Amino acid sequence: MGSNGDEAGGAEGAYDPRRQFAEECRSARELHPDGPLNQTQLARMVRTSKSTISRVETCVGPIPPDLPARLDQVFSTDGLFKRLYEEITAQSFPVHSRRRIELEPKAVSISAWSPTVVPGLLQTAPYARALLREGDPRASDEEVATLVRAQMARQEVLKGTSPPDFSVVICESVLRRNVGGPDVMREQLSALLTHGSQRTTVLQVMPLSAETHGLMDGSMSILTTPDDLPVIYTEGVRSGTIIDDPSTVRLLSRSYDVLTASALSRDASARMIRQLMEAS
Repeated sequence: MGSNGDEAGGAEGAYDPRRQFAEECRSARELHPDGPLNQTQLARMVRTSKSTISRVETCVGPIPPDLPARLDQVFSTDGLFKRLYEEITAQSFPVHSRRRIELEPKAVSISAWSPTVVPGLLQTAPYARALLREGDPRASDEEVATLVRAQMARQEVLKGTSPPDFSVVICESVLRRNVGGPDVMREQLSALLTHGSQRTTVLQVMPLSAETHGLMDGSMSILTTPDDLPVIYTEGVRSGTIIDDPSTVRLLSRSYDVLTASALSRDASARMIRQLMEAS
């Protein structure tokens, strides 16, 4: 269905998942087994508007996060549109973090430690916008908006009927740092309380009073997929590394276990977040 990768990428032959998504949508619509569908008919079937289908097929604007799954259902494409959407989302991020973004939707378990900012999977749009705006003052409003949309789309992995087991430890300093102003922080702290109340999420706070631990150098994520051993992603200001050496993964995973044992409990963490939110 649709064209091959070389055709999808334009004259230079570079693969473009966004263009591939558009062509697959148009091709599936025109080759529908019960007869060709026009954009209005398809829009009705996937519960969206004709203008949205038109924009998707002409590569204009973002793809609604819930649309890929609906297209896969209507066209019985076995996750094709979902996979392409994940590739599109990954391409919105810096090269050094794309491998992690590609792994997240496949993960059955994600563990994260963040000593500097709220992890991307838990950020609100205003919080993400404030970080991105400060990180690149020369970026246009549209460029920042595109990155924020990608960050929000990334969070789809925690939604749905079968989200991964998610464990996250956040340094207390992150909660106290005023990113974007009091209103933005109040909304972000409220969002953390909501996330922490999910059955598949364990959210803990590492208090400033905690002693030295083995992960003080930077942020880290542990991702486990159904068919692979765990891998670890570490990230700096402008760099990131995937670690899959078993001995190193085992060492860093143990450091994370020690970290969770040193952090506040789920209930105590929620109490601290609520107190900070009410005081802001």
